[in-house]
Amino acid sequence: MIEKALTSADVEFVTTLHGDEPVTFHVLLQPRGDQADRLLRAIDDVALGELDDAVREGEVPEGEEAVEPAERALQVSLLALRATGSAAEGRLVEAHPLDVLQEVVDEMGADEVIVLTEPHLVEEFFHRDWASRARHKVGVPVLKLFAHSES
Repeated sequence: MIEKALTSADVEFVTTLHGDEPVTFHVLLQPRGDQADRLLRAIDDVALGELDDAVREGEVPEGEEAVEPAERALQVSLLALRATGSAAEGRLVEAHPLDVLQEVVDEMGADEVIVLTEPHLVEEFFHRDWASRARHKVGVPVLKLFAHSES
């Protein structure tokens, strides 16, 4: 599960986790949610000292407007993973992401789930972040990694 396009550092990190063992990635990306999530993201930005990001939070597309940028981010990520020689497929998840994740784990016979995310301090504190919630649902190990930023 990812929240944005993978950076080259993200791709290198996830594709080298298992050495030379062949790995197939099934990438799930959820477009940014509605305005209810905006406050939590702004609080996270402030807590991390990213005040400029907190101010710009209202400028980022959400809901239906976020679908097209999310599709582009997914395609960029899949191409980057495939460029390393890894097999990769994926899809956008617009409803019940943990249910979709469970379906994918069952369907693919996944050995593990990687959640690549930005820090979300509020959700993490209350164990409501994707990785914490997935650990209680999917029945395979869940590895939480923090995404790199393109700076």
